[in-house]
Order: sequence, then C-alpha cells, then structure tokens
Amino acid sequence: MIRLRLASAAILIPILVVGLWAGGPLLTVLIAVVVLLAAGEVADLLRRAGLPAMPVLVIGLALLAVAEAAVAGLGRLWLMSAWVIAVVVFSGAAALLAHDTREGLLRWVGTAFGALYVGLLAFLLRIVVTTPPTGAGGVLAEVLDPARAWLLVVVLGVWAYDSAAYTIGRLYGRGRFFAHISPHKTWSGAIGGTVGAIAACGSLGWLVERPLVGLGLGALIAVAAPAGDLAESMLKRAAGVKDSGQLIPGHGGMLDRVDSFVFTAPVAWVFLNVAVTGGG
Repeated sequence: MIRLRLASAAILIPILVVGLWAGGPLLTVLIAVVVLLAAGEVADLLRRAGLPAMPVLVIGLALLAVAEAAVAGLGRLWLMSAWVIAVVVFSGAAALLAHDTREGLLRWVGTAFGALYVGLLAFLLRIVVTTPPTGAGGVLAEVLDPARAWLLVVVLGVWAYDSAAYTIGRLYGRGRFFAHISPHKTWSGAIGGTVGAIAACGSLGWLVERPLVGLGLGALIAVAAPAGDLAESMLKRAAGVKDSGQLIPGHGGMLDRVDSFVFTAPVAWVFLNVAVTGGG
C-alpha cells in the first residue's frame, strides 16, 4: 500500500507543480480532465448502486461547472445558479425519455446527484479565479500569485491530512471511526490527520503572511477531507466495489485520488472568500 501511494504521488505531484506554475488555461484543462474522469466513474458507481445515471449528461454537466468556474472572476455570480438549474432541468428532461416512470425518476435523481457531486471539484478552479490580488503575500505569493498560492495550501493541506491520518492510523489504530462505512478508519488516524492538516496549513499560511487564515483552513480541511473520503466510501460500498475505477492499476480510479477534495474545495472557497476579503 505504501509503495502504491508513493507511485501515485510520483505521478500526481509533478502534474500539480506544472499546472500551478503555468496557471491559466493549462490549470483549467487539468482540472477539467480530473472532473471528466471522476464524473465517468461516479456515473458507473451510481448505476451499480441502483441509480442509473446517464453518463453523458453527468460528464457534460460536471464539465459545465468547470466552464462556469473559469469565468467566475468576471463577477457573473448568477452563472452558478444557472448551472444548478441546468443540472436539475436537463437531467429531468432527459429522464422523461424512460418508458418506465420509476426508471425515469431514478435516472433523474442519479444524473442530477452525480453532476452536482463531481461538479464541486470545480471550486478548486474558483479558488484561483476569485481570490483577490491582495489575498496573500510572502514568498509563495511572489513565486506563484495569491490565488495559486492558496490553491497550493489547500492541496498540500489535504495531502497532509491524508498522509498523517494513514500513518498514525497504521501505527496506533485506536478506536474505530465510522466503521460501518470504512472499517479501516480510526480515531487515532483522524486525530493525527487533524494535527497534520493544521500544522501544514499553518506553516504555509505563514509563508503567505496569513498564518491565522492558514490555521483556520487547516481546521476546516480536517473536517471536510475525511467527510469527502467517507462519502465516496459510502458510494462504493453501496455499489459493491472496492475502487472507483482502474485508472491506476492496483490503486483505483481518479475519484479515489480526489475524493477528499470534493467537499474540501467548496468549503475552502467559502472560507477563503470570507477570511481573505475580510482581511483575515
């Protein structure tokens, strides 16, 4: 398992570094690829779980969220509401084609849920697009810019939580944590992950001259990241599968790699907009 995690990191970290360094269209494309792959896996998981989501619509509507996030900096806040409306209306309209009304309802629910769920990953891009130029300072903001610096803090904070939770959980393994969903989760791992996320984000927050914002972000990640992980585990358990896909042989699919970000991305976006804009 450790070798697989290291192999995964060896692939994903260079891609992240290139995306953050380049920014702009390349970062948008990278996030769109992640969303595309994850959306296809979610549609399959929902089908296996008894909600026959329509894959083309799940993928298309989830990618529409990325497109909306890409222009979020233009101030058209109504576009987010328009996206939610599009998800509900288009999935509902397409479900009308089912001859069985119960089947149609399940398609509607599965497709709308799948698109909304995966579409939350687009908030990673919204963090970059909507963070003001005065949102950060220090060395990270000089090397990247305030927006990409905060995205780096979020990503490294989540990875710090996951790594610390896994390591401490393996070493001590005390107290089962949501065992009905994931039998390997422990309270000791959750506590270790919390310390890791707060320490990482606090340190990185100091590098962008916003240590208190960093500490607050770390605390939020300590709640949102494991919740996102457990939510995906619940979906996989309902679908009766171990992994979301076979993108990385022996190590699962794209959703397995980004599940912690699904809940973290929107929570971090809200927090950073409030804290940074308010001078936190």
